[in-house]
Amino acid sequence: MLICLNYYTTRQVTTPKRRVAQPPKGETFMTGQTPPPDTQVPAQHPAQPKTPLWKSIAATLTEDIAEGRYIPGDKLPTEAQLAARFGVNRHTVRHALKDLSDLGLILSRRGAGVFVRQKPADYPLGRRVRFHQNIRAAGRLPSRRLLTHETRAADAEEAAALALPAGAPIHVAEGLSLADGLPVAYFRSAFPADRLPDMLTRLAELSSVTAALKACGVPDYTRTSTRITARRATATLALHLQCREGDPVLRTVSVSHDPDGQPVEYGRTWFAADRVTLTLGPGDAE
Repeated sequence: MLICLNYYTTRQVTTPKRRVAQPPKGETFMTGQTPPPDTQVPAQHPAQPKTPLWKSIAATLTEDIAEGRYIPGDKLPTEAQLAARFGVNRHTVRHALKDLSDLGLILSRRGAGVFVRQKPADYPLGRRVRFHQNIRAAGRLPSRRLLTHETRAADAEEAAALALPAGAPIHVAEGLSLADGLPVAYFRSAFPADRLPDMLTRLAELSSVTAALKACGVPDYTRTSTRITARRATATLALHLQCREGDPVLRTVSVSHDPDGQPVEYGRTWFAADRVTLTLGPGDAE
């Protein structure tokens, strides 16, 4: 039997090996995972945080004030109106308004709304302190609102200040002093009732201590002493001054005398510290 062997029957057929991509040094591929292409992967950057809505609203309102759309003393739109304007809820608006308040741009008046803050009015404390005159000099419109008045027995402090016997009758008036309709001070004034029997009636009619004293026969008077202390607004003061409880107030205690040297008024006044600057001129501190 003849066996023929040739090239085709003896050649081994081999299949070329597939070249498998190797992972970078220090890395491994999971079985079945397609190796990444030989291209550079762009670096991933974190998304830039968006500006909170309340900050955008605060910035817009600040711009409105800076450009004169709202001037000092103007009332801002209500929370509901601002919420509708910016398409947000009232909580977001409230957050923006708090930011403006913290910056000293606006003032919240309890029961009245939010107003663009005015520069504090200078209020001289000299020998002749006249509320209406002082407020007009600051470019504001003065007014007084009498809240309560009564005739009662003087306590020890009031009697000593007015040079009266303990328990002597006095007229006591309490009320608000306003500038452009905004309360700047709460006052409590005591007058000798026997000497000025019509004082409360005149004060209610004239809304001015100076005018009321003149109508009662006291043509002039001067302040002979003033004591100033810093306090925090109580809940009652905050209600009257339309400020927040705990806000700073300046308290003055004063005595005024007529030309004969007789005391005619013992006054205690609480000023909203952010609305009034108490000033002293040459000789006033003597």
